[in-house]
Amino acid sequence: MQRRSLIARTTTALALAALACSSFSVQAQGPEWKKIRIGVEGAYPPFSEVGADGKLKGFEIDLALAYCAEMKAECTLVQQDFDGLIPALQARKVDAIIASVSITDERKKVIAFSNPYYNTPARFVAKSGVKFDLTPAGLKGKKIGVQSATIHEAYASAIFKQSDIVRYQSQDQVFLDLKSGRVDLTLADMPAADFGFLKKPEGKGFAFVGPNFDDVKYFGVGSGVGLRKADEKTLGKKFNDAIAAVQANGTFKKINDKYFDYDISIKKK
Repeated sequence: MQRRSLIARTTTALALAALACSSFSVQAQGPEWKKIRIGVEGAYPPFSEVGADGKLKGFEIDLALAYCAEMKAECTLVQQDFDGLIPALQARKVDAIIASVSITDERKKVIAFSNPYYNTPARFVAKSGVKFDLTPAGLKGKKIGVQSATIHEAYASAIFKQSDIVRYQSQDQVFLDLKSGRVDLTLADMPAADFGFLKKPEGKGFAFVGPNFDDVKYFGVGSGVGLRKADEKTLGKKFNDAIAAVQANGTFKKINDKYFDYDISIKKK
């Protein structure tokens, strides 16, 4: 390599310094986020599912689009199995997740979250008229169906260690095996079980069993938008502002009432 003059080296150094300052400024401001790829599940009615026309629909699909409209962002919905959503986020295949991802301390070790936008309890579902003692000893040997990588799987695995925990890729698959008798019960999100199974023809002869389960240690403080930790201050702020605006202007209530006959919004304390 040929030697350069002192002036040339100084000029280069100044240019690099200016570039470094410029890069730092861009990083500090964060991206504009005019285009956002949102990971969704598409197999969790009534929150998200694929309709007969092949298009995504559901409570969280409508909500995601409302947030995007509020942020004036062009959003692409990327369908992904639930257990692949966080890996997709980390691999930068999506920029955010809107898929009933509960905000738990365990998940916060891996990803960041927006403020919560809805919260519902978990409940057991089983055949109508069948009585169960919903204790670890009472469910010894019983088959409990749960969706993999969910808070329901985590809770069932931690508490009902004497039961046979049967894991599925989607909650719809759990309901199918519950109906066919391959599992005795399922632990699921209450609205997902109610509107996604019990109120449908295939849910005839089944009912909720026992109380609500909402232990914050396992079930968290509500569902939020999943984000990479590096994007928490930029994209996270945009989503937080959109969540607040959609709640304040009545859009959340309109979407809520379209799918549910009760309010699942986060209640102010």
